[in-house]
Amino acid sequence: MSYLFPNYKRKNIELISGTKNRLVDENGQTYLDFTSGIGVMNLGYNDAELNHILAEQANLLWHTPNLYENHLQEKVAQKLANGNDYVSYFCNSGAEANEAAIKLARKVTGRSKMITFTNSFHGRTYGAMSATGQTSIHEGFQPLVPDFVHVPFNQIQPLRQAIDTDTAAVMLELIQGEGGVIPADSSWIQSVAALCQEVGALLIVDEIQTGIGRTGTFYAYEQYQIQPDIFTLAKGLGNGIPVGAMLGKKEFASAFSAGSHGSTFGGNKLAMRVADQVVTRINQPEFLNNVQQLSEQLVSGLKKITKKSSLIREIRGKGLMIGIEVVNQESLEWVMELLEANGLLALKAGQTVLRLLPPLTLSKEELNQALIIFEQVFNQGGKP
Repeated sequence: MSYLFPNYKRKNIELISGTKNRLVDENGQTYLDFTSGIGVMNLGYNDAELNHILAEQANLLWHTPNLYENHLQEKVAQKLANGNDYVSYFCNSGAEANEAAIKLARKVTGRSKMITFTNSFHGRTYGAMSATGQTSIHEGFQPLVPDFVHVPFNQIQPLRQAIDTDTAAVMLELIQGEGGVIPADSSWIQSVAALCQEVGALLIVDEIQTGIGRTGTFYAYEQYQIQPDIFTLAKGLGNGIPVGAMLGKKEFASAFSAGSHGSTFGGNKLAMRVADQVVTRINQPEFLNNVQQLSEQLVSGLKKITKKSSLIREIRGKGLMIGIEVVNQESLEWVMELLEANGLLALKAGQTVLRLLPPLTLSKEELNQALIIFEQVFNQGGKP
């Protein structure tokens, strides 16, 4: 008997340890990791510098309530603003960050209508789940939070029809992760931003999976020539330490006055000490350029495999957030099992997409090793 709710579909392996970009299970089997713990371990596993910083802070203080000053929060917030006029609110997860974004948008505008997109994913708490455009995630939990409207992604006319002066915000992912690794079209994003300005609605960008270097720039929105009113972060921000953040334009600061929102554990000293180092290391031109080079190498190799494979329909994504769409759900399950048997862990997105989220510290040699495994699985169905 298990003493756990069966709300996760777990694989029959337990991962015991990890070093850099590899994981080891309870039987001693080693895997090249192309999951990063679902986009979390951007700097890989067992990083000596992060381990030292975490231990050093643990010997000082783990936690103080947000009733007192916290210079570490100020330090991380300044780095996350990245030279722009944003202020931060810290929490513990992406769902919490999105809940804060929804509350802030409604408080700032005095409006309640929120427009999001089909196949989006913003979390499983009630506000974030209501924002999520997937009916399978809503099942059994109705009634949802009211005034959420879902329209098709990458289509401007349905949004044009839905948005009005009652709209508090339009909320979107620049790459729909759980929905199938679907990048937003640049021209569409420009039109979305323009429509928001026309009606006085805010633009919220969910960067929980795309942020912190994942797409080859520190934030994915930098590639779309927009400046969101609000954006959210989590996953890679703490490299495995639970932490989330919601950033909003400085002019919105007064909307979250004392007592308007909060979190007991949000921005605790352990999380902030690690996040500070993660941001410092990733937000460097050399590091981000290397992510872009690895992306080019990975996509180029996968496209060569695609030419020979009858299983692959499309390769898409940005940076080291790549989706391989296969012909059907059965093929996806078979591919994932065979990759695992060959020592590579990957993820699914939607029903037919293999999602690749390797650590950003992946070496070129490891990437080549992965491509050999992909080639064997997709084209020969055997072991390299």
